[in-house]
Amino acid sequence: MPGTNLTRDESSGRAAVLRATAYEIDLDLTTGPQTFRTVTRVTFSATPGADTWIDFVGDSVQAVTLNGQALDPAQVFADSRIALPDLAADNTLVVDATGRYTNSGEGLHRSVDPVDGEVYLYSQFEVPDARRVYAVFEQPDLKATFAFTVTVPEHWMVLSNEPVAERAAAGDGRTRWTFPPTPRISSYITAVCAGPYVGVTDSYTGRGAEIPLGVYARKSLADYVDHDNILDCTKAGIGFLEEEFDMPFPFAKYDQIFVPEYNAGAMENAGCVTITDIYVFRGQAPEPLVERRALTILHELAHMWFGDLVTMQWWDDLWLNESFAEWASSEAQASVTRWQDAWTTFHSHEKTWAYQQDQQSDTHPVYADMRDLHDIAVNFDGITYAKGGSVLKQLVAYVGRDAFRTGLRAYFRKHAWGNTTMADLFAEFEAASGRDLSDWAQRWLRTAGVNTLSIDVDTDDDGVITAAALVQTAIPDFATLRPHRLGVGRYDLRDGRLERVGYDEVDIDGERTPLPMLIGQRRPDLLLPNDDDLTYAKIRLDDRSFDTALNHAATMTDPLARSLVTGSLWEMVRSAELAPSVFLDYLLRAIPIEEHPTALRTMLLTTKQIPSMLLATLDWYTPMADRPAARARALDVVRSSLDAAPAGSDRQLQLLMSYAGLVTERADTDRLVAALEGASPFAGLHIDQDLRWTLLFGLAAAGAAGEEEIARELQHDPSVAGHEKALSCRAARPSLEAKQEAWSLVFDADTLTNAAIEHVGKGFRCANDAQGLLTPFVERYHDMLEPIVATRSHAIAERCVKYFYPLDLASVALRDRTRRWLDEHPDANAGLRRLVIEQLSFVETAVAAQQADAAAR
Repeated sequence: MPGTNLTRDESSGRAAVLRATAYEIDLDLTTGPQTFRTVTRVTFSATPGADTWIDFVGDSVQAVTLNGQALDPAQVFADSRIALPDLAADNTLVVDATGRYTNSGEGLHRSVDPVDGEVYLYSQFEVPDARRVYAVFEQPDLKATFAFTVTVPEHWMVLSNEPVAERAAAGDGRTRWTFPPTPRISSYITAVCAGPYVGVTDSYTGRGAEIPLGVYARKSLADYVDHDNILDCTKAGIGFLEEEFDMPFPFAKYDQIFVPEYNAGAMENAGCVTITDIYVFRGQAPEPLVERRALTILHELAHMWFGDLVTMQWWDDLWLNESFAEWASSEAQASVTRWQDAWTTFHSHEKTWAYQQDQQSDTHPVYADMRDLHDIAVNFDGITYAKGGSVLKQLVAYVGRDAFRTGLRAYFRKHAWGNTTMADLFAEFEAASGRDLSDWAQRWLRTAGVNTLSIDVDTDDDGVITAAALVQTAIPDFATLRPHRLGVGRYDLRDGRLERVGYDEVDIDGERTPLPMLIGQRRPDLLLPNDDDLTYAKIRLDDRSFDTALNHAATMTDPLARSLVTGSLWEMVRSAELAPSVFLDYLLRAIPIEEHPTALRTMLLTTKQIPSMLLATLDWYTPMADRPAARARALDVVRSSLDAAPAGSDRQLQLLMSYAGLVTERADTDRLVAALEGASPFAGLHIDQDLRWTLLFGLAAAGAAGEEEIARELQHDPSVAGHEKALSCRAARPSLEAKQEAWSLVFDADTLTNAAIEHVGKGFRCANDAQGLLTPFVERYHDMLEPIVATRSHAIAERCVKYFYPLDLASVALRDRTRRWLDEHPDANAGLRRLVIEQLSFVETAVAAQQADAAAR
C-alpha cells in the first residue's frame, strides 16, 4: 500500500502512458469550517487499454465518472488514489469529492484572525499537496492548463494564477469567481487564496505586455504593509530578470499575498506568490530582515522563469529551481536594489547555512537521489538552496559571465513551458562556453561534501615569498577534490586597519596548485584564499594570517573579506580546530565595531537556518560549567555596545534584541521592564509591538515576567503574531511546570497550527539551566519520534522533531542517547531518520567543540 507516498518509478510509469491536457476545478468554500466541496474535470490522453490512477487526499469521494461511465468510489478510491482502469486514447474524468482544510500549512490552510474573527484561506501545494484540494496527477512533468471556479462568501475576494474573468452572485450571500485557464504548468504551482484580503494594485510595463501587480494581506495587517517598497523591488526585479534571461515575464499578472502561519519564506505559485506575513513589519525591523524580504521577493520572482516556465522533470532536479533562484535573486539584489553588497549577505547567511549542512553526516549532493516523496520532503535544505546557489556562483566564474548568460537564454528559448533535466541546462552552458562540463558537473553536483583550501607559503629571511601553493583537501568520507576558479587576496595592516594590497585570480585542481604570482612578493600580514568568495570551500589561514585575523580581522575595510575571515574562524570552531573560548574572545572584539548589518546579525541573532554565532558558542560549544562566566562576559560587551550605539539605528535595535536574550540579573531586567512601561532607557528606539514581544520573551526566560505580564501583553496585541509570541514566552519561563505545559500543549493534543508549534518549541528549548529544565525531556523526546511521524503531517512532525530536541544540553549523554535511538530504529521512516541525524550532528559538533576547549586550557 503506497499510502500518500509516490515514488520516482511510479511517476515515470504514469507519465509513460498519459498526457494531461486540462483541468477544470470547481471549489465551494462555503460548506463549513472543516471541509469544502471540490469537483475536478480533467481531460487527458493515454495509451488505449492502460490502467493508472489519479491522486486525491481528502475526506471522501462522492462520485467518479470516467468517459461517461460511473465508477464506484468504494471500489476505486483507496489509499489516497483513485484507480482509472481501461483508458481510452482520449479521456474525460470527473471527480466529486470532499476536501478538508488544514492548520498545518499544507493543502488549503484555514486561519482565523483573532483580531476580527475573519477567515483566511491560502493554498500551499509544493511538493505533493494539490491533491489535498483537487484530484490531480501529482507530479511535475504532467503539465496541463488549470481553470478554477471558486464560490466564497460575498465579502471575500479570491486570488489565483490568472486574473479573474467573472464574478457572479451565487445566492445565499455567496459569490462565484471564475478564472480562465493557465498556460501549461505543473500542479504544485497552482494556487487559490480566499478571504477578505485587502491590497494595492499597480502595473509594470516590461518587454512584453503590461503586467498587473498586486500586494495583499489580511485586513488587520493592511496598515503595516510597505506596498511602495515591495512594488519597487518587484518592478526592479522584473526588469533585471527579463533582460538577464532575454525572456518576457511569462504570466498574465503578478500578485503577492502575505499570509499567516506559513511553513516557508514564500512559494512561487505562478503569478500568485504567497509570502509569510512575518515580512509585514509592525514597527522598525532589523535591516537584515528588510533585506531578506527583498531577497525573498526576488527569489520567488526568479522562479517565474526557473521552475514555473521551465520545470524539472522529477524532484531529483529540485536544485534547478532553488539553486538558480538563490543565485538570480542575489545577483538581482546586488544589481538593482540598495543592497549592493548582497553577496556579502549571501556569504554571511546562505553559505554559513550551506557549510553547516554539508558537514553533517546526512549531507547529500546538490543533485540528489529523490526516490520518493519522503526523500523530497527533507531536501529543502542548505544544500539544495545555499550550496547550490554557491556552486552556480562558482560556475559563473568558471565559464565566464557572458557564456553563463548566453546559456541561460538559450535554455529558456528552447524549453519554455516544458520539463527538463540537468543535462538540458548543461548542454546550453557547454555550447555557450565551448567547455566540456561533464567532469565539472559530476564533481560539483553529484558528490557531497565541502573542500578546504589553504595556502602553503615559504619566505626568506627578509620576508619575501620564495614558494607558494594552494592546497586543497577533503575528508575521507567525501573525498572528491574539485576544480575551482578563485581569488587570492593579500592584506596588510595600515593605520590600524587591515586593507587589501593585492589580488589575483587562479584556476586550481587537485591537491596542490603552485601560485607563482606570489613569488618575489613581500609576505603580507594576511593571505586570504577565496577572496571575493567566488568558490564554495572552507578556508584555513596559514599561521601568520591566522594570528593577524584573530587580532585584526574586525578592522578589515571590505565587509565581504571580513565575513570570509570570520566564517573561517567559525568553521574552525565547528571542526574542533579552534577553542570556542578563543573564538568568543574574537567575537567580543568584533561585535563593538562590526558595521555590516547581516554580519552583525549572524553574530548576534538566530535565524531559521543558522544559529547565532554568539549564542551557539555560549550555549552549545562552551563546556557547561564555563557557561555562566562566558555569558556574563558576553552580556557586558553587548550591553556596552548597545549603550554606545547611535540612537535609533539598526545597530542599536539588533544589540537590544541580543541583550534581551542574554539578561539574567535584576539590573538588566529592570531596564527591559522600563522599556515596556514607556520609560525607555534606549534613546531613539520606538518600542513597537514586535519589539515589545522580544523584550518580554527575554524577561520570561530570565524569570522576570510570568503569566500575568504575558496575558496583559496578549490583551494589548490579540493578533495571530501576538498569540504565537505569547506561546513562546510561556514556554520560555524557567520552570519545569512551564516546560511540561509547553510539551503537553504540543504532544497531548492535535490542535495547534504549524506556526504555533514552532513558537512553543522556540520557547521550550530556551533554558539557561538546561541541565535542570531539559534533562527530564530527553527520554520523552526519543519516545515520541515514531508516534509523531505516524500521526501528524510532515510539516507538523518536522517542527516537533526540530524544535523540541534539547540541544542546549549538548552533552555526551545526549549524543549517545540519540545515537542509540538511530541504532535501535534502522527501519524508521527515512525522512524521520534524516531529521534525527541532523539533530545528532548538531550535538556531535557541540561535544567535539567542548572537548577542544577543554584540551586548550
